Amino acid sequence: MKQKFKKIWNIVSTVLVVVVVIFAVLLVGLRFVGVQVYSVISGSMEPEYPVGSLIYVKEVDAYEVEVGDVITFVLSNDMPATHRVIDIDYETQHFYTRGDANYSIDEATGEKIYTEDPAVHFKNLIGKPVFMIPLLGYVAYYIQHPPGMYIALAVGAIILALAFLPDIFAKSDKNKKKEAPASDKPAEDKSVEEKPAEDETTPAEDGDKNDG
Repeated sequence: MKQKFKKIWNIVSTVLVVVVVIFAVLLVGLRFVGVQVYSVISGSMEPEYPVGSLIYVKEVDAYEVEVGDVITFVLSNDMPATHRVIDIDYETQHFYTRGDANYSIDEATGEKIYTEDPAVHFKNLIGKPVFMIPLLGYVAYYIQHPPGMYIALAVGAIILALAFLPDIFAKSDKNKKKEAPASDKPAEDKSVEEKPAEDETTPAEDGDKNDG
């Protein structure tokens, strides 16, 4: 029963560790290959990039961007945004962008009039989204800010500790067995039993007989 439980525990702990590693790679690891990760917190690009998505942005040269591409850039308030390019002014080095879902209502006609964001200078370009994972942005955004950050660190530490717990107990049991006291059973006396030496002397004979 103990061995069966140990096998199940090893499988569960391994799965948990793998999940943590994959999640860490998705959030942080890809930065080492030049991919930036951002959480979508507004619906300006729905339905292509819904709220709560996690988008992965690859750095590109500004002159490789074409009209119709989706780009991620820095706004004037240093906040990143992701919108579609609707025009490019190469002379002034500006992109003109618009969120797919950004529009207002013309009060006179009741028609939807799409609005443009302020022009984006080439130097503010971060890159182009290369792929997206739905809903994961909610988790990423939560753990990047307190108290989610502290909760994530605590959970990660607990999972790693639980993963190595069986090995720690196994080593402890082995050490206890090695340090167990010797048996109290008395040692057998293997010494040769000595026999009493035989008296080789004969009893003294009576004195001379008297003639009667």
